[in-house]
Amino acid sequence: MITIKVLGPGCANCRKLEEVARQAVTSLGVEADIVKITDMATIIDYDVIQTPGLVINEKLVSSGRIPAAATIAEWIRTSS
Repeated sequence: MITIKVLGPGCANCRKLEEVARQAVTSLGVEADIVKITDMATIIDYDVIQTPGLVINEKLVSSGRIPAAATIAEWIRTSS
């Protein structure tokens, strides 16, 4: 199973990123565990300069923006 982490304090952009990540997972028809990380110390451990951050299988793939669902889907495909 794929693990996707949305890193951020819970702002509107963080919620939007989680929504887009869920769309990407659904479009691929894969199983994924989507986890929200709001603890700033943990977020900093991932070297996120600006939130929201997106981690797929423990690899930071995006920070400070909301990528398109198709982009996230491609990252998921290449991560497994």
